[in-house]
Amino acid sequence: MAKSNLLKTQDVTFLDLIGNGKKYRVPSFQRDYAWEEEQWEDLWTDVQELLTSPGSFHYMGALVVEASSDREFQIIDGQQRVATLSLLALAVIQRLHNLPGDHASRAANADRAAQLRNRFIGEKDPASLLESSKLFLNDTDDGFFQDYLVQLRPPLNPRGLPKSNRLLWQCFEWFGKRLAESGLEGEALARLLSDTVARQLLFILITVEDDISAYTVFETLNARGLELSSTDLLKNYLFSRVATATDLKALQRRWHQMIGTVKHERFPDFLRYHLLCRSPQIRKQRLFKKVREDVRSSADVFALMGALEQRADVFAAMDDTAHEFWMDRPMARPYVRDLMLFGVRQHMPLVFAAWECMNPDDFTRVLKLLCVLSVRYTVIGSLNTNELEPVYHRAAKAVLDGAASTPAEVFGLLRGVYVDDEKFMRDFSHKEMETTGRRKKVVKYMLCQLESDVAGVNRDWETDPGTIEHILPENPAGEWDEAFNPERQKDFIYRLGNLLLLEPSLNRNCRNAAFGEKLELYRDSAYEQTRQLSESGTTDWSPATLMARQRRMAERAAHIWRSDFS
Repeated sequence: MAKSNLLKTQDVTFLDLIGNGKKYRVPSFQRDYAWEEEQWEDLWTDVQELLTSPGSFHYMGALVVEASSDREFQIIDGQQRVATLSLLALAVIQRLHNLPGDHASRAANADRAAQLRNRFIGEKDPASLLESSKLFLNDTDDGFFQDYLVQLRPPLNPRGLPKSNRLLWQCFEWFGKRLAESGLEGEALARLLSDTVARQLLFILITVEDDISAYTVFETLNARGLELSSTDLLKNYLFSRVATATDLKALQRRWHQMIGTVKHERFPDFLRYHLLCRSPQIRKQRLFKKVREDVRSSADVFALMGALEQRADVFAAMDDTAHEFWMDRPMARPYVRDLMLFGVRQHMPLVFAAWECMNPDDFTRVLKLLCVLSVRYTVIGSLNTNELEPVYHRAAKAVLDGAASTPAEVFGLLRGVYVDDEKFMRDFSHKEMETTGRRKKVVKYMLCQLESDVAGVNRDWETDPGTIEHILPENPAGEWDEAFNPERQKDFIYRLGNLLLLEPSLNRNCRNAAFGEKLELYRDSAYEQTRQLSESGTTDWSPATLMARQRRMAERAAHIWRSDFS
């Protein structure tokens, strides 16, 4: 029977979080401590502001934990914040111990420090007399945290520490300096921790039942813009399947190298595209469950790692035209660059398959086909990209299984998403594209391709010096109102038929000039399409002439962006 309560959420203070004997553990292979001075400064600024407003609160964001019992929890997300607050607490405790004064005041401060330690850090073990902890960090950081920071014992050689250990120590020292500069002593210093930090910092505590629920929460919070990482959860699960220390060290080395290649934030996408080579419809929300189903043993983990390692460099190379992979395949580089420009990714399973099963020339022809499909389907057609994934999955699987071995056979499998000429020309004839951000580069690409076809001279969109000229200006002057109704001018400014390439110096002179004045400047252009407009006999620029020009562009576009196999 399915569990009825996926998660529980509540607002809690830091005191609620850390009190009543609760203990928190960071999973063994969760990311190391990484906060630096910028984040420490932000937290300290928030605490200082709360000091002057005793009745106010500050939200620290969501904290996701998985309950092992009613008093023990694993921190799925939020370890950086909880660790940093614990370091601030330790800095307050040390400051209280070190404050000068007479015997009575020193005794009072020692008592305050002991009470704060019991409440926020942990109690002293009666047998070993060592201080215990409410917080346990990951494998890299916990030894240093427990043996040095919790015990308030300075390391002999801080510079020789691993980076994350060094950051923990630097954070502790940084807060110590801020506390010394604050001038707070005795009772006021203790209240900074017991009242301000403990009661005015609020968390949204999200308690989940299991790791599948945790992954679901990660995806939900990511959709709402909070900075959480599903990569960590996937990693933790994979590492939990490996039992021996030797295998764990090997896996850690291989994981580190692979993540360095595909990048931490891209790993879920990389994994999903890898799985889509064989399995249809792997949605992001189901990715973790799919891994749980397929990977159960240490052997399964290493089999998955081996397969991912084979494809990691290809995945990275498809986002980097300077990647060494393209040194031996220079003809592929322009198509990689164009696919990056279009911002499409659904084709990655097919790219993996073609890379592994085809010779370099056929692989390049597949990339060219993907560019043509992307222009027709996505850039101009603006069709639903979700429909592409099952099609690319079937094509990838066919290539891997040997059922499709040539680019022509691949096209046969992709024909259903190849927009035919009639629809493509119709879409192109009505297309408008804003000329800001990435869309500006896409427009430049389109115009350069059209110009190259007309003039027979290669115009590369990335290096060509031309600028985008709006024949009907972006901010039309009054003389344009007769040809273009002012209430509808915005409907025509970004139509492809209203755009052309022009040298920067000529474009500066055009600005809001009347059409007749612009034609004189167009005659001096080296761009064939621009000069053709000035020599066409067109004397006015209106919606009708604009649309006629765009229809002619559409006919040429159908010739340029055409499959070699259609």
